Amino acid sequence: MRAVVFDEYGARPVVREVPDPVPAAHGVVVRVEATGLCRSDWHAWAGHDRTIALPHVPGHELAGTVHGVGAAVTRWRPGQRVTVPFVCACGTCQQCLTGNHQVCERQTQPGFTGWGSFAELVALDHADVNLVGLPDEVDAVAAAGLGCRVATAHRAVVAQGRVQPGQWVAVHGCGGVGLSAVMVAVAAGARVVAVDVATGALDLAREFGAEVAVDASREDVVRAVRATTGGGAHLSLDALGSHDTCAASVKCLRTRGRHVQVGLLPPDLGHPAVPMARVVALELEVVGSHGMPAHDYPALLALVAAGRLRPDLLVTRRIGLAEAGDALAAMGEPGYPAGVTVVEPQGGAA
Repeated sequence: MRAVVFDEYGARPVVREVPDPVPAAHGVVVRVEATGLCRSDWHAWAGHDRTIALPHVPGHELAGTVHGVGAAVTRWRPGQRVTVPFVCACGTCQQCLTGNHQVCERQTQPGFTGWGSFAELVALDHADVNLVGLPDEVDAVAAAGLGCRVATAHRAVVAQGRVQPGQWVAVHGCGGVGLSAVMVAVAAGARVVAVDVATGALDLAREFGAEVAVDASREDVVRAVRATTGGGAHLSLDALGSHDTCAASVKCLRTRGRHVQVGLLPPDLGHPAVPMARVVALELEVVGSHGMPAHDYPALLALVAAGRLRPDLLVTRRIGLAEAGDALAAMGEPGYPAGVTVVEPQGGAA
């Protein structure tokens, strides 16, 4: 198969022929129809997580069709359309037995613990636990984000953030996860303040329902959010993952508000200074959010199929494998295109 491979951290990824993957007894191989470019892919490529073995194929947001099935798999067969959470759970550890597959103690992650979906084929573990069937109404490009950005945002806003209609939600960082969070919060009846430094990202946030857009390169974010929301957001999310956005998210909360950390904060980049004195004084909640288990997908897919969530609108660029390496490397540079880039390994637009 063809795959995007990098041999060293930070080295330009290239397309090359590599051996086709073989499914484990409990796993499947999926023919990838669409796979999203995510900031966590960029973190892996940049070497912020040096547990990744080289050479490496990135990619973890995917949709496609089952191509090969392991001998122990009972629920899936070749030809079925599927997506998968970026955390592939084992199904048998203590966390899995309590339904918390997203923090499985023996999890694997395509594009991190093993080769990922910037390829024509990808192997996935424990298929009966992790695969999610796709309804006909949801095409592969829209579904590619359900394994990470949209599902992650949905759980962060609804489950971890416990959003309620009429509450103010501040979203810091309007990349793929952040824009998804804007969509999810609006669909839940919340009022949204979107924060970013890129005009294009803020324009998309407004298009997706944000009432207010704050340009962090020109405004005091904390002051602007507090003024807009009448004293602070009820729920605030760091959807980027930086020292500044983490601190600003906590500081812009009202009394007894909730901060949800969604964006990765790799240890290699240092540890953010969280204003814990404010957390104590205002009885704030600070929680993390890490993906979403496969068994929670039906409610999300129902929203997508009904048109209440439109992940397809997040996609602003579609490319083939040949362009994927350069697009991945450019994610950390100023001026990276707003919205989401999707790679179509079987062809795709240039």
